[in-house]
Amino acid sequence: MFKLLLIQTDVPKDMTALAAQPDGISMSFIDLAVKGGWIMIPILLLSVIAVYIFVDRYFAIKKAGKIDASLLERVKVYITGGKIDAALALCKSTDNPASRMIEKGISRIGRPLTDVNAAIEIVGNLEIAKLEKGLPVLASVAGGAPMLGFLGTVMGMIQAFYDMSNAGNNIDVTLLSAGIYQAMVTTVAGLIVGITAYFAYNILVSNVEKVVFKMEATTSEFMDLLNEPV
Repeated sequence: MFKLLLIQTDVPKDMTALAAQPDGISMSFIDLAVKGGWIMIPILLLSVIAVYIFVDRYFAIKKAGKIDASLLERVKVYITGGKIDAALALCKSTDNPASRMIEKGISRIGRPLTDVNAAIEIVGNLEIAKLEKGLPVLASVAGGAPMLGFLGTVMGMIQAFYDMSNAGNNIDVTLLSAGIYQAMVTTVAGLIVGITAYFAYNILVSNVEKVVFKMEATTSEFMDLLNEPV
């Protein structure tokens, strides 16, 4: 019974010591990033570039997708009434890709429909290129950030093995901590940036496709309008 009482009184002391350890080794995010070494700088720059491109393109694509449903009806009224200049002015006052495509088509009225359609397609391709501006860079960030992280991993492991070889028989865990920290931190940072950029890229591509569908539907209705008998 006496031995059991001794064991029971020792357990809380050990538990208290273990509970006190995490507070002593706690580390802030900045301190952890510093452990990753200089390779964290390009990874951080890539994350800033990815965030900027995503925010900029997201709102630009969202704005481009706001197409006035009554635009074609008003254009039809002007064209059937012979008010071509009024139809052009209406399209110029509306700031979205579909209105600029219709504007180009209106300016070609009187020419063969194939010429009108070709002019609209050219403007449409230019507008799509504007919407996709920055997306290749975002895709490069999605692929490049993990590679930089793996590069930091290799460099960290090389540093760790180099320290081991110089230490000889006096190998200490703290001696290897710098290289291991760099190896692990850069891998995590690169994967976080790469995965985030990958999802951001796919979101933007999906939104661009929706806008392109609206543009095609609007221009198709405009061409049907020109094909209607007078």
